[in-house]
Amino acid sequence: MRQFPGGHDGFVTALSAAWGVYIAVLAVWIILEKRAPVSTLSWILSMALLPILGYVVYYFLGPQRLKKHRLKRLRSQAALHGETDFAGLRERASDAPQSLRQLAQLGTAACDLPIATATQVDLLVDGAQAFDAIFEAIRAARHHVHLEYYIFEPDRIGTALRDLLVEKARAGVQVRLLVDALGSKRIGQRFLAPLTEAGAQVGLFHQSRIGRRWRPVINFRTHRKIVVCDGVVGFTGGINITDEEDQRTRPDAYHDVHLRIVGSAVRLLQMTFLEDWVYTTEERPRDIAQHHAQLLPPTEPGSHPVQILTSGPDNPREGIHRMVVAGINAATERVWLTTPYFVPGEPGLMALTSAALRGVDVQVLVPRRSDSAIVSAAARSYFDELIAAGVKVWEYRAGMLHSKTLLIDDNCAFIGTANFDNRSFRLNFEVCAVVYGPVLAEPLARQFTADLLAAKPVAAMRRLPFLRKLGDATARLFSPVL
Repeated sequence: MRQFPGGHDGFVTALSAAWGVYIAVLAVWIILEKRAPVSTLSWILSMALLPILGYVVYYFLGPQRLKKHRLKRLRSQAALHGETDFAGLRERASDAPQSLRQLAQLGTAACDLPIATATQVDLLVDGAQAFDAIFEAIRAARHHVHLEYYIFEPDRIGTALRDLLVEKARAGVQVRLLVDALGSKRIGQRFLAPLTEAGAQVGLFHQSRIGRRWRPVINFRTHRKIVVCDGVVGFTGGINITDEEDQRTRPDAYHDVHLRIVGSAVRLLQMTFLEDWVYTTEERPRDIAQHHAQLLPPTEPGSHPVQILTSGPDNPREGIHRMVVAGINAATERVWLTTPYFVPGEPGLMALTSAALRGVDVQVLVPRRSDSAIVSAAARSYFDELIAAGVKVWEYRAGMLHSKTLLIDDNCAFIGTANFDNRSFRLNFEVCAVVYGPVLAEPLARQFTADLLAAKPVAAMRRLPFLRKLGDATARLFSPVL
C-alpha cells in the first residue's frame, strides 16, 4: 500500500494547505460580491465549516449578481423605451400630498417610473372577488390582454382563465401570458397548447435548465402579479392563479387582497410587463412599438395619485425596500403592516421600532403559521424586540394570511407582491402600487381592523419551551436568504 509522502503528518499538512487555499479563493469570490458585511462573513464561515455542502448551497442559493442577465435587461429596457414614448407617460397633475412629496420623489428616483394617476381604485378582498373582476376585465378587452404571474396552476381557476384567454385570442385579441418557470412549473405543453394554437403568446421567465443557466434560476424569480387589459385597466397584488386562493373551491383558501386600477397609472404596469416580456421572450421592441397607441393609450389625469414601484436583482437601488422603510420613517400617526412572511432586515426592523418609540401606532399582522415553517420560526424570533419597543404584533388564526399591505397614516397605502423579507426586497422581481390619499387608505384600514378580529395579540411576557426558542433563533440565522 502506497504511503502519502511524509506519512500521516504530511497528509494532514497537505490537507490543511488545500483547505486554506479553498477558503482563500472562495472568500475572495464572496467579498467581491460587495454584500453586507454580516452576510459576507456568514457565507465565508459556513463554507469554511462545511467545505462541500457550503459551496453547493452558495452556488445555487448565494447572492450572486445577475451580471449577464442585468445587462440583457438594461438593453431590453433601453430598446423598449427608445421605441415607445416613455417620456409621455409623465403627468403634471399627478402630485402626491404635500407631506409625502419627498417620499414620492424617492420612488421615482429609485424605480425610474414617474408618479401617475387613476380615475378609479378598488380594493379586492380574497380570490373570488379578485378573479371575478379580472375575468370581467378580460371579457371586455378589445385589443390586448397581458398577464404576468409567479404561480399559475393548471387547476380549476387556472383552466377557466386559460379557456377565457383562448376565447379572446380566437376573437383576435392579442394575448401575452408570462409566468415564472419555477413557480408555475406544473403547467406544461399540454395545458398551454390550446393557448398557443389560438394565437396567444406564452413566455417562461428564467427557465430551469441543468447547466450554466441553472445557477441563477433558484433565486431570481418574477414574483409579480400583473394583468393589463387594453392599457387602461390593470390589476396587481398578492393573489396568484390557483385554487388555493379561491374560497369558492377551497374553504381553507388563503386570505389575500388585490388591487384594480383604472387610468393612466395602468400604463406603468404595462411598461413593467413589457420590460419583463421583452427580456424573457426577446420579442423585438420595434414590433411591440407598432401598437404604441393601443398599448400605452393617452388618458385623462385622474384624481387619485398612484405610484408604481418595481424592484429586482437587476436594480441595486432596491426601490420597494427603500420606499417601505422611508414610508415607515415618515409616519406620524400609524403604521399598519400585513405580511405573510416577516423576516425584516436591519433597516426595516429599525424603522418599525423607531416609529413605535416615537409614539406612532405600529401594528404588524402575520399568520400564526405560514406555509413555510422556517419562515414562521424566523419571524417569531423578532417579536420580543418589536413588542419591547411598543409594536403591537398580531397572529392571524383563520387560515393562511397572504396579504402584503402597508398603511401609513391616513393618506398613503402600499399594496403589491413584496413580502417584508430579504427575498422580496433583494432577490425577486416585485411590483407594488402606492396610492396617495384616502381612496385606498380608508378601505385598507377597515380591512386591517376586520382581520384583527380573527387574530390574537402576541403577549409581551411569553413563556416558550427552550427548544422552541432555540429553533426560532436558529431559523433567524437564515434570514438573509429567507
